[in-house]
Amino acid sequence: MRFRAILDTMPVYKPGKRVTAPDGRSFKLSSNESPFPPPPSVLEAIRRAATEINRYPDASCHRLTEAIAERYGVPYDHVALGPGSVTVAQQLLEAVGEPGVEVVYAWRSFEAYPLLADMAGVTSVRVPLRDEAHDLEAMAEAITDRTRLVFVCNPNNPTGTASRTAELAAFLDRVPEHVIVALDEAYREYVRDEDVPDGLTLYRERPNVVVLRTFSKAYGLAGLRVGYLIGQREAAEAVRKVMIPFAVSHVAQAAAVAALEAEQELLARVEEIVKERTRVRDALLGQGWQVPPTEANFVWLRLGDRTTEFAEHCARYGVAVRPFPGEGARVSIGDAEENDAFLTAAAEFPR
Repeated sequence: MRFRAILDTMPVYKPGKRVTAPDGRSFKLSSNESPFPPPPSVLEAIRRAATEINRYPDASCHRLTEAIAERYGVPYDHVALGPGSVTVAQQLLEAVGEPGVEVVYAWRSFEAYPLLADMAGVTSVRVPLRDEAHDLEAMAEAITDRTRLVFVCNPNNPTGTASRTAELAAFLDRVPEHVIVALDEAYREYVRDEDVPDGLTLYRERPNVVVLRTFSKAYGLAGLRVGYLIGQREAAEAVRKVMIPFAVSHVAQAAAVAALEAEQELLARVEEIVKERTRVRDALLGQGWQVPPTEANFVWLRLGDRTTEFAEHCARYGVAVRPFPGEGARVSIGDAEENDAFLTAAAEFPR
């Protein structure tokens, strides 16, 4: 059997794992999930939709597309769906990808970018972070006549840092009009810095900007896989063309519509996470850690060669964190009990 040569060098995506302490405690802070279950209205929508799973889902995702368009005040044909924003990113790469094409992104950023680029057959151009944040000036300089797509993860995963209005506008001014800039805003709902721009404002003014968002984080539907792109008609249409038919399940579509209807309840939960984020970061700073400001639902610890040791240390307390060996650890914000368990582990890590 013969397979693509790139498969020999592609790393396998490693999801956040769960660990258990000797006393049986287990706190999963490795996957940036919401610690809260869906609200009753969303659970009821899931229950009703589950009785209809003998039928194929709506391949056009019409009702959900309509709900997203109405929620954000955008044209219906500016919305494209996919099973999670990571798959929407894959669809976008497939829409632009062919031999010789380059995609530019910061590194370290969302770990799926290299994997998706390899699968699409395009060349990755990784631009190192500067002070744990996107170096947008260097990213602009990395664009060539072979570049068709740039990812800007804002806030950045896994560091939590965010690009602000003036620097992002200056960057976009330098990007050629034919190069698509995908603002990956999976954590947009957690942003509290007013100087971090909303990508939907930028997309309205700049035809080459598209915005990726998800129902996995703030809306608490990680297990159902729903993401979307908002961009100008040409871009959204291209992304829809490469979506696998029936990729977004009937249950997922129904749950996402219900989640939009329950948005105020869900955003109140987001506010709780933001408060816990502040408490956790302040406590870590008080312990002597260096923690960059974060606008997401996680914190980042630059640990270098001690990253794996730290993850193993936390595991003994029943706390699963997300290690990036040789670099650092990302720790999701959970509920108060989960966060307290992590803070205890961090305080007792020998430094």
